[in-house]
Amino acid sequence: MRYLIILTFSILSFQLSHSQINEIGVFAGGSNFIGDVGATNYISPNSPTLGLIYKWNASPRHSWRASLIYSDLKADDIDSDDPRRIQRGYKFDSNLLEISAGIEFTFFDFNLHTGEKIATPYIYSGISVAKHDNYYFLNGVQTLENSSSWAFGIPMALGAKANLFGNIIVAIEVGARYTFSDGIDGSLPENQANQQYRFGNINNNDWYVFSGVTLTYTFGLNPCYCPTD
Repeated sequence: MRYLIILTFSILSFQLSHSQINEIGVFAGGSNFIGDVGATNYISPNSPTLGLIYKWNASPRHSWRASLIYSDLKADDIDSDDPRRIQRGYKFDSNLLEISAGIEFTFFDFNLHTGEKIATPYIYSGISVAKHDNYYFLNGVQTLENSSSWAFGIPMALGAKANLFGNIIVAIEVGARYTFSDGIDGSLPENQANQQYRFGNINNNDWYVFSGVTLTYTFGLNPCYCPTD
């Protein structure tokens, strides 16, 4: 196994230095939650979000991508349009750290070596996993369970990007994450002893959305996108 890992990293290092263009940068924006607490608006950022992003451009039309994003995820029933939620008055504040990896497709060729200003919309999807604290609501108050969980999910993002400043690429992106968890908002406690405090629709899993801007810097040798014999 150790030799396999070394070989894999050696191959990736060779490809990164000889055949691909790399992008590395930051993501900044906001987040909002869609679940059993708070509003259910699809795009309604209410808390700051920051992260790091890396892309490995395999062709002018697709890139492999990975990111590490942190958000202080929040939701408040008072922001909901549902009178029952407003009357209930629950709210939560949870730190969330997400790792995501997948593939990004552009609608048009995004060749960084034409010497021209170019722009294109794009879509992104893959897999994600987010670490969050576990808690429940006791008498309407968010109460920690002193443990944390990982929520696996599927990111689905739509954006537009352009190389406006030489090697600097600017993008605007909105990305929803469908998770395979119903416990991010505390509606389904992790501890079996606290199951009596669960609420909401346990058949609907949690979503969260990141909306923001990415700034990435490109570096590396010019790739050859031509097919080889």
